[in-house]
Amino acid sequence: MKPTLHTVAREFQEIGRDFHRRGWVLGTSGNFSVVISTKPLKLAITASSVSKGHLQSSDVLVVGADGRPIARTAPRPSAETLLHVAVVRARTAGAVLHTHSVWSTMLSERHAEKNGLALTGFEMLKGLEGVRSHQHTEWLPILDNDQDIPSLARRVDAVLLDRPDAHGFLLRGHGLYTWGDGLAQARRHVEILEFLLETTGRMHQWP
Repeated sequence: MKPTLHTVAREFQEIGRDFHRRGWVLGTSGNFSVVISTKPLKLAITASSVSKGHLQSSDVLVVGADGRPIARTAPRPSAETLLHVAVVRARTAGAVLHTHSVWSTMLSERHAEKNGLALTGFEMLKGLEGVRSHQHTEWLPILDNDQDIPSLARRVDAVLLDRPDAHGFLLRGHGLYTWGDGLAQARRHVEILEFLLETTGRMHQWP
């Protein structure tokens, strides 16, 4: 049974407050989405330019597969809506979460020339769906940011096709995208990946 817009809005509000408190969605950064229909594809997604730490129910709207609002009176959706659509289609995801933490931003710049960041040897990796050992190596692709969202969405689709084992990706100088079969799994992946990014960043600071 797919979630209702009202239920999704309440969950987004709670997640937004939590992520804002942790410094992962400051200002108007970040965006959240949940699939509420598959045939046809419809996503509940946060509106553009709103604080995720102070979301109102009116800040959540429904968009179609083209990224456009279903209702004529709906607010403007996140500028990155088509990235959410690309992830949902490539991963058959039920929810997509995007954060703008300090560590994801810094590491996306530091490792940009390698087109990705390897995370390995950490027990917390086992929090990622399907991972059973700390010896797992998680490759987090890094894509150059682009204000041409349709073009960026196509590159996201290509990267996810090339890396079917990836649980997320970074946009350079921008932040983290991850997903799950629902909000609970997507939220867990945010927590795991943000922990691993901060740990890796702090280890880079060691003498």
